[in-house]
Amino acid sequence: MQSPASAATPSFVHGASATPLLYRTVDGVLRNAVAENPDGLALVSAHQARRYTFSELDAAVEELARGLVAAGLAPGDRIGIWAPNCAEWLLTMFAAARTGLILVNINPAYRTSELEFALRLVGCRAVVFAREHHGGDYAAMLNELIPELATSSPGQLVAARFPELRLLVQIGGPPAAGCVSFEALIARGAGIDRAALAAIGAALDPDQPYNIQFTSGTTGMPKGATLTHFNIVNNGFFCGENMRFTRADRVCIPVPMYHCFGMVIGVLGAMSHAAASVFPAADFDPLAVLDTVARERCTALYGVPTMFIAELDHPRFHEFDLSSLRTGMMAGAPCPISVMQRVVTEMHMPDVTIGYGMTETSPVSFQSRDDDPIARRVGTVGRVHPHVQVKIVAGDGRTVPRGSPGELLTRGYSVMQGYWNEPERTREAIDAAGWMHSGDLAVIDAEGFGNIVGRVKDLIIRGGENIAPREIEEFLYRHPAVLDVAVVGVPDAKYGEVVCACIRLHSGAAVTEDEIREFCRGRIAHFKVPRYVRFVGSFPLTVTGKVQKYLIREQLRGELNLTEDQHA
Repeated sequence: MQSPASAATPSFVHGASATPLLYRTVDGVLRNAVAENPDGLALVSAHQARRYTFSELDAAVEELARGLVAAGLAPGDRIGIWAPNCAEWLLTMFAAARTGLILVNINPAYRTSELEFALRLVGCRAVVFAREHHGGDYAAMLNELIPELATSSPGQLVAARFPELRLLVQIGGPPAAGCVSFEALIARGAGIDRAALAAIGAALDPDQPYNIQFTSGTTGMPKGATLTHFNIVNNGFFCGENMRFTRADRVCIPVPMYHCFGMVIGVLGAMSHAAASVFPAADFDPLAVLDTVARERCTALYGVPTMFIAELDHPRFHEFDLSSLRTGMMAGAPCPISVMQRVVTEMHMPDVTIGYGMTETSPVSFQSRDDDPIARRVGTVGRVHPHVQVKIVAGDGRTVPRGSPGELLTRGYSVMQGYWNEPERTREAIDAAGWMHSGDLAVIDAEGFGNIVGRVKDLIIRGGENIAPREIEEFLYRHPAVLDVAVVGVPDAKYGEVVCACIRLHSGAAVTEDEIREFCRGRIAHFKVPRYVRFVGSFPLTVTGKVQKYLIREQLRGELNLTEDQHA
């Protein structure tokens, strides 16, 4: 029970800090690290056996940036990156920043339907893509979407469906028809005057948009959260400050680069402190993480709780010396105290932190500190980040007292510019006073610690991946047998939540659960494919005809014998 004093205190917190915000571009982060630590280790891509010092990384970024200019890309153009974690991802990230391009992060799990939506929404001028990944033939998918590609000259694509798209750059292997290899793009830049590139850099401003990341809302298709250099440089920097990074740190990043966790908290958090970024594998592999941490003597490790669980439970866990670890961050889903205790003791991470945020806020708004008790680091999401404001409001918009639940709102340097080319959806998310509405239900206690207690809307969080039920519903409506569909999240021991599709069929139609799943495979990302499919005769409705998804979830828990304590 809260005391009368705490009840009178409004749920508003502000991260006052003596450390000033950085007014620096993403390219400025790299240049600053080069000046501070030129011969220090900047990047290890373990699965590619590639290593760069900061000076070497800077030279490689310069070469690629000149190639982008030679290919006709100009400041403000959007360049997509559709690949798993690799050195080319990071080179593209910084070369885009150096040339004033806007980097568009494309989930490697995206398939044709999602890729088409993303490219059309933001009007990509170029896309850098992996040849294939996890059985997904990216070149074949691009050819399916762009029939003109097969007969186009590299860099001179003219596609009816994608009028802005001109250049497709392939990472690895002989380039597909109409595409240029990553190495050939670099070679194109040999004739570009260095002064011309320097002039572009001199005109850049930290407040310019730099990055578009797709985020699943609770209704409709993904939105393109538009982030500035200033947004993400500072968020990465203060995440690193909270973990006390120095140039001596080596940060293991098994989380994806297409997400803020890998790109901002990971690479920018490390590089803003002249520390090294280490990629153990193209995507998450617990054995690769353990091996890389031990071989590279990593001092920090990131992951969602399911990743740490997979590492701890790996049969070869005890073969690896993890004593170099000190800190890191767990985010994306709640962490059980038993797991946190094992991370602290068995993985030698006494200073591990918990973070909370959303893509639209660059992403972190709350983070625990290394001196917080373990109970606080597990039972809460820590305290508000430096230079960030947060308040908790009731449905009528009034700020609630400390200890009372309400929607979490964030304001400050970290709030995105808006959703790309969607002013109405931006106005729905950011109010006239500049507050970003999270959609999360939260509580702030008397000491300023935050705790996420639910979601205002029905977002599904599967192993750290945000999934909009409406997006899957819209896709399933394409199936000729589907009359109506309601998608909900149900508890899962490994992922926290998984997707369940409840389907009403057209009269006389017949389809199996496996046929529904097969309809989805290869056309939507694998993590969106329903784990469970249930055929129903009707849905529980409100008096106004809205589907009551909370009742569906309750019914499914009983039917599937699932309980909340199955959350990982």
